[in-house]
Amino acid sequence: MEELKRQLTKELKQDLNVKILDSLSWDLPVHTIEIAFQTVKRTQMDILMKMMLLAFQTEAIADAEELSDILLVEQLFINDLIEKMSRTGVIDTEVDSFELTEAGVQQLESGIFVHQPEDGRRKALYSPCHAAFLKGDVESLSGVEGQETYRYHKEFADWTVKSLAKTDAISALQSLGIESSEGNAQIVISKIVSATNVETDDVLCLEFRLYNKAEDVLYARVWNTLLGHWDKTLEAQLNEKELKEWRENYFSD
Repeated sequence: MEELKRQLTKELKQDLNVKILDSLSWDLPVHTIEIAFQTVKRTQMDILMKMMLLAFQTEAIADAEELSDILLVEQLFINDLIEKMSRTGVIDTEVDSFELTEAGVQQLESGIFVHQPEDGRRKALYSPCHAAFLKGDVESLSGVEGQETYRYHKEFADWTVKSLAKTDAISALQSLGIESSEGNAQIVISKIVSATNVETDDVLCLEFRLYNKAEDVLYARVWNTLLGHWDKTLEAQLNEKELKEWRENYFSD
């Protein structure tokens, strides 16, 4: 930590108008959230599937043999695609003749086939003090014993894992590379199944209290070791809550 502190101090002192009034360090609570989700693969619909769906849409076709005769295609291929489309909810086979479902109509119009969902689980880091997921590797961080916890963390203690927005969970998974696109195939997150708070870790943060003499401005800088850069969210919180007190403490007669 001391080496990092020296490097940051050197960086801050590059501005000759800036004076470091004080510095301290503390731990930021960060939660490991295990997210269960589903992905689907989207691919361009092949010609045979389109022909079959168009046939089902315009004709009352009762079985694969009849469709095979209409399209002049081996029945084995017809059977495979019927099973695939039934399994993914594109067609309804529980009626007298094959019918397109609402999803089937949409996919035929778009020309995109949506494959069967696949289940997955990944862990992401959530900071209540940021009200956001953070990107980083908490296991690679070296902690410091005896650190105090961020003094305003209790103001954010009323959060629960159930209150996390699914859009935020999707964004966190996207940042982890869950979604992908290659050629005509695209894998996207289709559903957040659940989120579980697995554990809490402490992330070291270094706080600097600065004074710009030329502008007569007090402000905070906070280095977040998880993010590996200055943390504007925590800086804004400190600036909002403590600048008045700092001016009184550091500049009182």
